[in-house]
Amino acid sequence: MLEVDDLVMNYGGFRAVDGCSFTVDEGTITGLIGPNGAGKTTLFNLIAGAFPPSAGRIRYLGKDITKLPTDKRFHRGLVRTFQIPHEFHRLTALENLMTVPPGQAGEGLFANWFAYGRVREREAQVRARAEETLAFLELTHLAHERAGNLSGGQKKLLELGRTMMTDAKLVLLDEPAAGVNRTLLRKLEEKIAILNKERGYTFVLIEHDMEMIEKLCDPVICMAEGRVLIEGDFQTVRSDPRVLEAYLGEVVGDAA
Repeated sequence: MLEVDDLVMNYGGFRAVDGCSFTVDEGTITGLIGPNGAGKTTLFNLIAGAFPPSAGRIRYLGKDITKLPTDKRFHRGLVRTFQIPHEFHRLTALENLMTVPPGQAGEGLFANWFAYGRVREREAQVRARAEETLAFLELTHLAHERAGNLSGGQKKLLELGRTMMTDAKLVLLDEPAAGVNRTLLRKLEEKIAILNKERGYTFVLIEHDMEMIEKLCDPVICMAEGRVLIEGDFQTVRSDPRVLEAYLGEVVGDAA
């Protein structure tokens, strides 16, 4: 589904991503781990099209998208979330979901005047889909609550729901566990697993919570200093000496 080929990103004299290559197979949940500053989020920004790479190539569904604008990638089903949720905090949870689907008839000024019936029909369809999404996320009780008033975990669930309002095929999740309490984290894990197994979503997941990575992800890719150190199943990656030195040694010690 996704091929990252020798990707490089330079910021002046600093190389944030340094010849990074890997593939993502359809139907998988790929974990992307590594210490802070390893280049993980920069890599996500490149894949999502936030800025062009200094060198290298990105292929998605067999097509070269290296120079494709972000909105074009979105319309092809490549969607990302952020470590800090980007909700419209003055809109309700329901309204946040309803803003997502592209090409809504009501976005056109003349359609609101001369095709009012079509606008109303499409709005009803979008609202029904948003209500179904909130029900799936178990957030129906917060449908009319302003998104800015939600807890960190509820905002992460809502962010996941925004991807469900698109025709997403590949979803890049940037630290979904950050700032989420353990109860909501288990619910978030459950929803990601269901979307993957029952609805065919493919995920790439940046995360520091190793319990979440172990539960959800296969394969796991470890990055350090902008490069891929190793790729494999969780146990193989966590026991590799290079990974222990770069990142997991302290986490494993704490867990013990």
